[in-house]
Amino acid sequence: MLVHTKKKQRYQMQMPLTSLIDIVFMLLIYFLLTTNFIIDEGIKIKLPQARSGAPQIQKDITVYVDKDGQAYLSDKQVSLSQLFTELKQMIGQNKDQLVIIKADRSVILNKAVKVMDMAKAAGAERLSLATEKEW
Repeated sequence: MLVHTKKKQRYQMQMPLTSLIDIVFMLLIYFLLTTNFIIDEGIKIKLPQARSGAPQIQKDITVYVDKDGQAYLSDKQVSLSQLFTELKQMIGQNKDQLVIIKADRSVILNKAVKVMDMAKAAGAERLSLATEKEW
């Protein structure tokens, strides 16, 4: 009589995935917490559109001009004479400080040019007119 003995199955090695999953979730949480969610706060204006433009990443002085021609510096409405003195204080000895003019697209060009002229008179050697990318 033939007796067939069953062969014992070998133990298969399995990699423990629990610690790997924990590490992946920790990395996900790390990147979510360290990601810089940029929120551009300021006066509600519609910027003019341009096809070419580079994003600004430096900490610069931003002057807003709304559709009525009112100038804002750090979310505070200022007159042109106040704008001159405040810009002069902010620029100080740093003549290389960039001043960004964010003017509404419906503003009269003369108003935006006056603000740019005030910034130049206050000592700003670098001026930039902000636009938004045209898609």
